Amino acid sequence: MESSPDKRPAETGEEIDFGFRRVDPADHPSLVRGVFDSVARRYDLMNDLMSGGLHRVWKSALLDRLAPRAGMMLLDVAGGTGDIATGFLKRGGGDALICDINQEMLLAGLDRSFDRGDVHGPGRICGDAATLPVQQFSMDSCTIAFGLRNVTRRTDALVEMHRVLKPGGHFICLEFSPAVLPQLKSIYDAYSFKVLPWLGHQFAGDRDSYAYLAESIRKFPAPDDLSAEILLAGFGNIRQTPMTGGIVWMHSGWRV
Repeated sequence: MESSPDKRPAETGEEIDFGFRRVDPADHPSLVRGVFDSVARRYDLMNDLMSGGLHRVWKSALLDRLAPRAGMMLLDVAGGTGDIATGFLKRGGGDALICDINQEMLLAGLDRSFDRGDVHGPGRICGDAATLPVQQFSMDSCTIAFGLRNVTRRTDALVEMHRVLKPGGHFICLEFSPAVLPQLKSIYDAYSFKVLPWLGHQFAGDRDSYAYLAESIRKFPAPDDLSAEILLAGFGNIRQTPMTGGIVWMHSGWRV
């Protein structure tokens, strides 16, 4: 687990993971921003190619768990091009706001909405997950899908997502995990470290960014450790659910 919020790496001088590299926390946001600046315009295509379309199934399961309803306000952190927020609105959710630190990802999602003729989609704001530009007690639900492992100060971000939720608000995190079934590990490793960078090179012109994404999964906390961090941030009734042989895990909790 990372240091607790009162002992951040940036304050202790401790380096943090950027894939398999250890870097200064002050450098981490720009390194991550560089990854997503590079892939933003091909991000949705690459998600389909890399997962064989399974990312749509995983996100649909998140929305099933969230159960959107009229009047519900969603904050989707690291929401990128807007799959979760758009799906939330299509399922009858009241309003949705995407917060992402990467301007290029937000613009790519906005362009995609315009291409569909969708002029009443989610709101978008550029901001850091660890210092969300959102009022306290203002959201009914908060999600982060495949973004938490890229956050520089993960424990701070979890505290922030707790802060913005109303009492009884629902939090859901969807993320790749190192905790895959043992019988899948060799195949999964080969796919991650050989096929994904090749796909990145062929279809996005960027091998290094997709090598980083594979590495970042291996440095992410195990499901039980992530549940402990979510509990430490103040959430209760925490539930963790493996998907597709443990390649992806869904964690959910409630502001109590």
